Amino acid sequence: STAYLAAIVRTIMKTATVHEIKKELATLEPGKVQALCLRLAKFKKDNKELLTYLLFEAHDEQAYIADAKRETEEQFSALSHQNVYYIKKSVRRIGRLVNKQIKYSAQPTTELALRINFCQQMKVNAIPMGKSTVLANMYQQQLNTIDKTLSKLEEDLQYDYQAEIDNLKNG
Repeated sequence: STAYLAAIVRTIMKTATVHEIKKELATLEPGKVQALCLRLAKFKKDNKELLTYLLFEAHDEQAYIADAKRETEEQFSALSHQNVYYIKKSVRRIGRLVNKQIKYSAQPTTELALRINFCQQMKVNAIPMGKSTVLANMYQQQLNTIDKTLSKLEEDLQYDYQAEIDNLKNG
């Protein structure tokens, strides 16, 4: 009977596709769309943060990048270097924050700038990658992701970032 109830709940709570939602939003009046957006913002913090980005920060991507870099730098400078366990935990938290900022922007140039800054901060703040394979792997994974993102850009933009990336890999 539990499986039967679960099947009924799945049938009742079927989520609409993005295409269906888009069509339905097109039929609504602007006031109703605004009310839906406000309800979404109240429902989950991520929704509120995304709406904040779209409404207030998306028009000036360079300022968004500068603010995100500053926030990352503040997080790294506040790290306690006493225990590798807490360093790993904090670096993971900072990485999640950077990933969230990248997800909101969804622009490859922003992704590169923020990931490069993350790696630079790991080096500048003397994160002990030699003492922890987790930290070393995290750094290497960031470099791999940077390479993948870089390959999607035009050649002139690739050239602009290449010196910083080479410095991260070699220095």
